[in-house]
Amino acid sequence: MKAVQLYGVGDLRVEEKSPAVLAAGQVRIQVRAAGICGSDIHNYRTGKWMAALPVTPGHELFGVVTEAADDTAGFAPGTRVVADSRVWCGTCPACLRGAHNLCTSLGFVGEVCDGGFAEQVVLPVSGLLRVPDEVADDIAVLSEPLGVALRVVNQLNPSPGSRVRVAGGGTIGGLVALLLHHTRQCRVQLSEPNAARRGRIAALIPLAEDGDYDFAVEATGIGSVLQQLVAGITSGGRVALVGIFHHDGELDFNQLVEREISLTGCSVFQSEQQAALELMADLADGLRTLIGPPVSLDDVPQAYEMLIKGKSSYLKTVVIP
Repeated sequence: MKAVQLYGVGDLRVEEKSPAVLAAGQVRIQVRAAGICGSDIHNYRTGKWMAALPVTPGHELFGVVTEAADDTAGFAPGTRVVADSRVWCGTCPACLRGAHNLCTSLGFVGEVCDGGFAEQVVLPVSGLLRVPDEVADDIAVLSEPLGVALRVVNQLNPSPGSRVRVAGGGTIGGLVALLLHHTRQCRVQLSEPNAARRGRIAALIPLAEDGDYDFAVEATGIGSVLQQLVAGITSGGRVALVGIFHHDGELDFNQLVEREISLTGCSVFQSEQQAALELMADLADGLRTLIGPPVSLDDVPQAYEMLIKGKSSYLKTVVIP
């Protein structure tokens, strides 16, 4: 089968490889779509978080079960599924209390095992979610990033009608803005230098003019942006951090103390991906406008470079094997 393989920093290849052998508790999935995530780009640029190389990236994946081990009730061939991107140990204190996103040895599909940038993938049913009938094929791949965005909203927990500044209009920032409006009726301010991306989000929700804000979301991974959010937020405000930082940045910690500003980390999701699947049908028309023209497996290396340069006018680039 054809698959994209990450060999190391800046070394991404499209190759033929043998399909994995099916084991107990696993199913074989024909990949219908896989999204390119910012963390995929981060891995490509830094080599971080990779357990073994080469590996097939792609943790945002949607597909159809084509083969199932005997002990996989509920996932018969023909079942539409999405991957839960998390791979947890199940035995650490966080896992034992159900906080799998805080597992002490947390890994991800496409990093600790092969992911969805391939014609097919084998995964355990413990890491799969069934796609509701009302969720169309063309948007199902967004369930994973929408789950991440919903986790951000839950962690930020703004009251209805709050003033919220979202820094970054990429996939997560854009979806957070959509959910803040849709689920909390917040007045959303958006900082996004890519005019086309900002325009796509503005076409879905009414963006507020820049001004005072009581809550903020850092979705860029840029230290100076976090500094600006902290400096501009009202005293007693809360900032949710979801961006992946490439470099350490300086922060005036005295502001956090003197103005009682809270920083809240947002790591993947807990039950939010399932909740996102249940929201998707209502958001379908808007979600479709965020997805760019599909790219083939052969085009993935070029798509990575385009995304690194910030050239895409869409919020999500999807690979169709």
